[in-house]
Amino acid sequence: MKVLLFGATGMIGQGVLRECLRDPGVSQVVALVRKPSGQTHAKLKEIVHGDFFDYRAVEPDLAGLDACFFCLGVSAAGLPEAEYQRLTYDLTLAAAVTLARLNPSMAFVYVSGAGTDSTEQGRTMWARVKGRTENALRRLPFRAVYLFRPGLIQPLHGIRSRTGWYQAIYTVLGPCFPLLRRLFPKAILTTEELGRAMLRVARDGAPAAVLEAADLIALGAPPAPAAAP
Repeated sequence: MKVLLFGATGMIGQGVLRECLRDPGVSQVVALVRKPSGQTHAKLKEIVHGDFFDYRAVEPDLAGLDACFFCLGVSAAGLPEAEYQRLTYDLTLAAAVTLARLNPSMAFVYVSGAGTDSTEQGRTMWARVKGRTENALRRLPFRAVYLFRPGLIQPLHGIRSRTGWYQAIYTVLGPCFPLLRRLFPKAILTTEELGRAMLRVARDGAPAAVLEAADLIALGAPPAPAAAP
């Protein structure tokens, strides 16, 4: 399976990239980045691209792919709705429309958020915009579209958020995650589980297009050990 990854340097994207590179069923990961990450791997093809609203210059590199894991996102804090829509809806659809034309047999996985408003009519601005984005993605002619709505995510394997105040929260919560996982086993997932869930739905499908935290935890469970002969 050949995978396209957006957001490979963010917290979620780092976790997804790790799982993709570790999965023997993934032959190549194409990571579209604004700046070189410095990471190298035999399966990793990194493409530096400056304009995430226009993909004409890199279209040849975006064809022949089986799945797209879209992990880009910005915080709505302090942003007016028009700007948040540009950086969420417009940016995502610019990529998705291009990919649907080049790879109609692709599975497109979008990291949305818990509490997203599918009606597009609620009072919470970010939830309306995310809902508008989800709805637009579902209308595109992909083989499948999966909308991930994780809640709290525990970063593993030294992964850190690039957003300072997010990382401060994760640093404070770090010692509490084992207890929180026991108290809320269907609400908190790890970057490892999220990456495995993406690979699983891209490869095998899922029972629903919209997948909440509990669904993602189940889909991201480690494979059962092989039975002894």
